Amino acid sequence: MKGLLLCSGTGCISSGSKLVHDALEDELSQAGLESEFELKYTGCHGFCELGPLILVTPEDNFYCRVTPEDVPKLIDSLKQGNVYEELLYVDPKTNQKIFTRHEVPFYKKQQRLVLKNCGIIDPENIDDYLASGGYKSLQKSLGLQPEEVIQEIQASGLRGRGGGGFPTGTKWDFARKSVADKKYIICNADEGDPGAFMDRSLSEGDPHAVLEGMLIAGYAIGAQEGYIYIRAEYPLAIKRLSIALEQAQARGYLGEQILGSSFNFVIKIKQGAGAFVCGEETALMESIQGNRGMPRPRPPYPAVKGLWDRPSNINNVETLANVPVIMEMGSETYSQIGTEKSKGTKIFALTGKVNNTGLAEVPMGITLREVVFDIGGGISDGNSLASSSPFLGMNPAVSAPLAEREIRGC
Repeated sequence: MKGLLLCSGTGCISSGSKLVHDALEDELSQAGLESEFELKYTGCHGFCELGPLILVTPEDNFYCRVTPEDVPKLIDSLKQGNVYEELLYVDPKTNQKIFTRHEVPFYKKQQRLVLKNCGIIDPENIDDYLASGGYKSLQKSLGLQPEEVIQEIQASGLRGRGGGGFPTGTKWDFARKSVADKKYIICNADEGDPGAFMDRSLSEGDPHAVLEGMLIAGYAIGAQEGYIYIRAEYPLAIKRLSIALEQAQARGYLGEQILGSSFNFVIKIKQGAGAFVCGEETALMESIQGNRGMPRPRPPYPAVKGLWDRPSNINNVETLANVPVIMEMGSETYSQIGTEKSKGTKIFALTGKVNNTGLAEVPMGITLREVVFDIGGGISDGNSLASSSPFLGMNPAVSAPLAEREIRGC
């Protein structure tokens, strides 16, 4: 059976993917092809510039800017075992059509670890997540002592992906050692930076990975309750996280005695009103408590006195989504990716004056030039890197060295 994986991230939806989905459903039904083609509404494929996008499996054929009017000819070609070349990606440098996704330049230098399920699974179907190995990392973690889980995260070298770059395992260890009757895990999904949509896309495309990361973190520090703090401007992410919570609860991955263990954990969603300051962890906690979002003086730090004055651990969406990956592949393998001090990958939202806008996941240590030119396709309208970037454009003389500088940390 062929898979028709249609992007349903916010970007593709805004470009009309729902209409394409309806057209595909009608065409497959009228042709009696439901048993030959599995239509799946997935999360973000990453290459937002060319949406709506369809990936056909197992051939890995990649179709761009699909419209409802394209659907009859597309299905007819696929039915005959052919490639519908009119919708293939065309390399602007060679003017050649590219038949498979892994050959598209936008994806060639990416290393999709955290985004591995985005664009592949149905984010509203827990069975899809389980089929991809979902919740196995949680099961593995529950077979270890909490301290062993923390040691694994420490050994991986994972650092916070929200900007501070603080070692995640060390942060967990602080919270673990704090003594209290109750502890909290908080997922910071506030993401207020202009042009940023990394956390939103992860939450939309692979919500169970975020929940699994929170569960593992909760077990590691001894927490019983978690909060996802997400801005109300992310309705699709909120919807899919809510569905994921209901499904996880029904399957025994949330609630009492999770997977037959003594671990109890619940997760709640708290919608923020869009205040930029609430991206700061102490202001975020004040907002959860129903107060005005104002930063608190530190110390004491959240690991000692956080939400409702209890020890609390706060990580952003991307950091937490890395946790199941680490527990699955092992800290030794994970730590071989990236640089000496910055391990793993980093997700970037490419927006503005770049030809290939979208979402990219790259190994730490890649240069800014590779991200902008090899993945992003270069500066739009023929501009130079210096003239197109407020940061690099301040001094054209230093733009080249900066472009070659490696991306390290967050």
